[in-house]
Amino acid sequence: MDHSLPLISTLALAFGLALIFGYLAERLKFPALVGYLFAGIACSGHTPGPVADAALAGQLSELGVILLMFGVGLHFSIQDLLKVRRIAVPGAILQMTIATVLGSCFAHWSWHWDAGASLIFGLCLSCASTVVLLKALELHGHLNTIDGQISVGWLVVEDLATVVILVMLPPIAQILSSSGSAEPAGLGQTFLVIGSTLLRVAAFVAIMLVAGRKIIPWALWKVARTGSRELFTLFVLFASIGIAFGAAMIFDVSFALGAFFAGMVLRESPYARRAAHNSLPLQDAFSVLFFVGVGMMLDWHVLFTDTASILTMLAIIVLGKSITAFLLVHFLRYPLHTSLNVGAALAQIGEFSFILAAQGVALGMVGDGVLSMIVAASILSIALNPLMFRAVPVLRRLAVRHFAWARTAAMVTDPYSVLPRETPRRVLAGQTILIGSGDVTHRVTSELKAQDIPTVSVVEDPGVVEAMRKLGLAVIGGDPSDPMVLVQAHIVTASVLVITDLDAVKALKTVEMARQLNPQIQIYVRAHSGSEAEQLRKEGVENVWNDAESISDFISSRIVRAYAPDDDDEEESGSADKPAAAPAGRAAQSVRG
Repeated sequence: MDHSLPLISTLALAFGLALIFGYLAERLKFPALVGYLFAGIACSGHTPGPVADAALAGQLSELGVILLMFGVGLHFSIQDLLKVRRIAVPGAILQMTIATVLGSCFAHWSWHWDAGASLIFGLCLSCASTVVLLKALELHGHLNTIDGQISVGWLVVEDLATVVILVMLPPIAQILSSSGSAEPAGLGQTFLVIGSTLLRVAAFVAIMLVAGRKIIPWALWKVARTGSRELFTLFVLFASIGIAFGAAMIFDVSFALGAFFAGMVLRESPYARRAAHNSLPLQDAFSVLFFVGVGMMLDWHVLFTDTASILTMLAIIVLGKSITAFLLVHFLRYPLHTSLNVGAALAQIGEFSFILAAQGVALGMVGDGVLSMIVAASILSIALNPLMFRAVPVLRRLAVRHFAWARTAAMVTDPYSVLPRETPRRVLAGQTILIGSGDVTHRVTSELKAQDIPTVSVVEDPGVVEAMRKLGLAVIGGDPSDPMVLVQAHIVTASVLVITDLDAVKALKTVEMARQLNPQIQIYVRAHSGSEAEQLRKEGVENVWNDAESISDFISSRIVRAYAPDDDDEEESGSADKPAAAPAGRAAQSVRG
């Protein structure tokens, strides 16, 4: 039997080492992704021991980026993107410009690099990693908040800009005479390349938003109607990987951007939630391979030979980029927490930086050593990024305590984080607080509204908040486990709290906060499985139900009631003997009802 199987051996090494190092990182109170990076270093050609195939690992990690961006697109609607365009577009362009200029000037004046190498260095510092951002937002519960939408929209604009930069690099290299293989190109040729690139990107976006929004959801609906789970999953994989590949081959846009728009147009389908659920395990697995692949790129010897340079790069990435992003968002008059969260989200570099550096090496603008330095600085920034998010609450408290401008910025509120002014007072006395945005919550909300029971809803997705407010419902947006969100829902005066769409950990945290703020409140929690229900009951939550128990109780009670003899029939017949078909007919009618 042939044991030369590079794909299988690479997967076995990557997943095995990622599991070990990820577990150790979690036990040491570090994010698991730090362990995944060390796993990549351990199986790289620069470290003694078993070596994974770097080329295969790079392609597998690219799959992770595609699936992850596809998943983001499934949760990020076109309306969400348009909603943050006023801050994402100017913010991303200004931040990239400032970071590129600062990095280029520093490399040119401090390290005496030539113009081409300085430009590549500055461009690499300007691109944040979408994968790292999404993992950090998900870990800290910011993905569906307005802060998360701004950060994701910001990086979508960065990705678009980077696609243009990648196509412009060859003529720029010729203009700077860095490659030495051709005469410098004229400005006319440069503008022609830029114009054609912009046209290709615009054509792809237009096709996806016009034709794709109709064809892809329609095709998914047709596949879903077959009832085949395998065909449905195959369509989801084809939509993510196939469209990303086609976009790269035909329109020269990145895989990540193609997958993002594929997910965004698929969101128009009623089966979008099922598609997201089916692709989630693959997203998790291949996103791990992305971080392993990044670790494999590092020649760790540069940490000792170029320590000062790498630490300087790290300072520019972590401090320079975050401060620049913070100031841009702050001067656009967003709340203090939004400025801090966006600043933390952009304090790292990732996949596009590696692509830019590799392109610079291919064009002769920089050497291989610069690529290793950028990868080293990137890994350190990725490892530090979760700590940046953890520091946000501390920095917010210190800033509010010591600076008047911070207190003013902290008072700027997200319009969705408080109830509308026109909310009737009767809604805020003895009300029911509903937490969730799924079908169950919508049905409960409609029933309570029909019965004229005062209700306040708490929803994490700003798009759902906006839609519910248009229906005249009292709703606020935010993390329900945050005590300030519960205070805004007037939990002190509430009678009942119903949690329908939270995982067990967040539900327990919400219950704990609710009890602290209102010890007398009645709490009902919906679990998603029997094990979750048992866990919640062990933690002291008495009123817990899950779908399987509720449905089984409902059906069995209906059947029992249908088979129970009617009192009137017993009196008329005076006997218990009845035709066998009668109760069966009533049972069938009851179940159908």
